[in-house]
Amino acid sequence: QVQLVESGGGLVQPGGSLRLSCAASGTIRGINDMGWYRQAPGKQREFVADISKGENTNYAASAKGRFTISRDNAKNTIYLQMNSLKPEDTAVYYCNGIIYDGHSWDDLWGQGTQVTVSS
Repeated sequence: QVQLVESGGGLVQPGGSLRLSCAASGTIRGINDMGWYRQAPGKQREFVADISKGENTNYAASAKGRFTISRDNAKNTIYLQMNSLKPEDTAVYYCNGIIYDGHSWDDLWGQGTQVTVSS
């Protein structure tokens, strides 16, 4: 069974930085697109950034210029470097991935990691 596990969240002051990681584990035969989404209290989950197998990237307008998504295919891991953080970036950040376990391609989610931006 394939799982996605996020890490790296925490409390940071406005203007600070955090680096999130998401590692895929289990029986993995292929990984396609992976990405980050976030959900703030009382709001719907929203797209933050994604990265293709060929490392093409897309960003939400709110993330462009401040966040950088990257991936290490050898480690089955993606990262989200977040700089110049703002209070409105406070949310639970979720990792998403399209992963092949040898039987089917599955659209998987991690459990989420809390990011709080506050002074």
